[in-house]
Amino acid sequence: MSADETVKQDHTIEMEFEIDEPPQKVWRAISIPEFRQSWLPSHALADTEAASVTQGEEVSYRIREMDAPFTESLVTFRIAPNANGGTCLQVIHELTGIRHKRMEPTAANSNNPVLMLAA
Repeated sequence: MSADETVKQDHTIEMEFEIDEPPQKVWRAISIPEFRQSWLPSHALADTEAASVTQGEEVSYRIREMDAPFTESLVTFRIAPNANGGTCLQVIHELTGIRHKRMEPTAANSNNPVLMLAA
């Protein structure tokens, strides 16, 4: 494996929630930027536009971690009406930018402190 080769593993988290609100209201909360901003701020997104949209059913956003290694992921929100008049919300979080960097071994007893040159 090369130093920057993508690790091929299953890195997906799926969650399901039952919400008392109707699907139209949940759809507005996940798809309209002004409403989405309160729980998923734009600075957390890799792109301010949705990665994909199936109107009224599913929307996906690309997210980038703010700290190294700046991993990217895709979060998909799927909604469907439930039997109680509310909404079933499925959240699927897939890591898409996982990189495995090979660490070069260093001696545990290295007696070479890092020194800076004085001017």
